[in-house]
Amino acid sequence: MSSSKVHPREALFDAGDSPALLPVCDHYAGVEVRMRKSLELQAELGPVFDVTLDCEDGAPIGGEVEHAHRVAELVMSGLNHHGRVGARVHPVDHPAFMQEVDTLVGRAGERLAYLMVPKPRDLADVTRACDEIDHFIRVHGAGRQVPVHVLIETHGALHDVDRIAAHPRVESLSFGLMDFVSAHRGAIPAAAMGARGQFSHPLVLRAKLEIAAACHAHAKTPSHCVVTEFSDRSAIAEAADKACREFGYTRMWSIHPNQIRPIVEAFAPTAAEVDQAIDIIMAAQAADWAPTRHRDTLHDRASYRYFWQVLERAQRTGQPLPAQVREAFFADD
Repeated sequence: MSSSKVHPREALFDAGDSPALLPVCDHYAGVEVRMRKSLELQAELGPVFDVTLDCEDGAPIGGEVEHAHRVAELVMSGLNHHGRVGARVHPVDHPAFMQEVDTLVGRAGERLAYLMVPKPRDLADVTRACDEIDHFIRVHGAGRQVPVHVLIETHGALHDVDRIAAHPRVESLSFGLMDFVSAHRGAIPAAAMGARGQFSHPLVLRAKLEIAAACHAHAKTPSHCVVTEFSDRSAIAEAADKACREFGYTRMWSIHPNQIRPIVEAFAPTAAEVDQAIDIIMAAQAADWAPTRHRDTLHDRASYRYFWQVLERAQRTGQPLPAQVREAFFADD
């Protein structure tokens, strides 16, 4: 391969500098009929969103093991067309945690996209959860490390957020808005759990920014919290746009199928942004990644990295790209 054809991922980034390229939307479902419908919708729309099958809120009390087997069955079923199905387990100190991880890794470890660990109290809880997951991976000979995602929703986890983001087994951090607000024992008003209030209360804003900053510092994916007003399309679109454009999040939760499309649309770059990124990256590659000029503006490797990430986001959100661009940059994706 000549130097002019060096791929942007090789030319612009050192090993470990870029986070995993996760879909921009993470959709949660825990009841069997909704889990199946979510997988059917993912098959229809493509891998522009992940499906997280929920063992924590989806399992009836006393039926956790049976629910975990049901989740594992769905992960391994033909409904999982794209290999982008994960599962949320119970907190690491819950009696069901070990059985759920044992079941999910043992039955579905080869296809499980990730395991979401909720409510860690600190880095020690995250380390313990990762160690237990890796123990069952060894026991079952899964042959691959199942990525670990972590929900930051306690005071202690927020205090340790930078060290949690630095953990080598952690792929993504999510913000657990509802539990975080509740943990303040009424000091934060209920309005801060709403679509608009969560973007105005200082303590909530602080948590969102610290999570996003920690993730970017350690090349992990920050995932924005829920919006509970699932029937208000404008509210979810506005929140997703703020999360993406103002708070540095590259992924966001969905708790209702109506929220998936607005989230994907909000996180997608505009057509003008995509066109600009194509022009700059194609010119940069032709110049062997030396500085170039685009419309009287100088660009070099720093701005190339930005515009390359715009193209990657366009690819992940299903935006139309010219055949030349797809063949040059995304043929193996």
